[in-house]
Amino acid sequence: MGMNLPSGGGGEPDVMADINTTPLIDVMLVLLIMLIITIPIQLHSVNLNMPTGTPPPTQVEPEVVKLDVDAAGVIYWNGAVVADRAALEARIGEAAGQPLQPEVHLRPDRHARYEVVAMVLATAQRLGLTKVGVVGSEQFVE
Repeated sequence: MGMNLPSGGGGEPDVMADINTTPLIDVMLVLLIMLIITIPIQLHSVNLNMPTGTPPPTQVEPEVVKLDVDAAGVIYWNGAVVADRAALEARIGEAAGQPLQPEVHLRPDRHARYEVVAMVLATAQRLGLTKVGVVGSEQFVE
């Protein structure tokens, strides 16, 4: 085991200089198994402390602004045509400046250009309007 014997005649046998790695591998495997056993099980959930009870009813119903974009790219604010981008920015800025911001329901037409809808959403975000929702998205499902 620990000595290398030459195949020839009588002489002093050479001492084997290689390290026996079998015990080292055994120890490493035992340590690996112990590490695997001691690691806590990772869960794919997030524990949240949710409030208990029922929340008080809201005192004021939020105002709802209907913002429509038709197929031609014309923008409507509660049914009234918005002339240009400056007018849209003025109305969104006025709505964002209110202490209780209105809910904006954006309803793009199925054939409306994405550029116009993205411009409306970007303008609302830039001016600080936080309650914006896209309504009527079921028309895009085929």
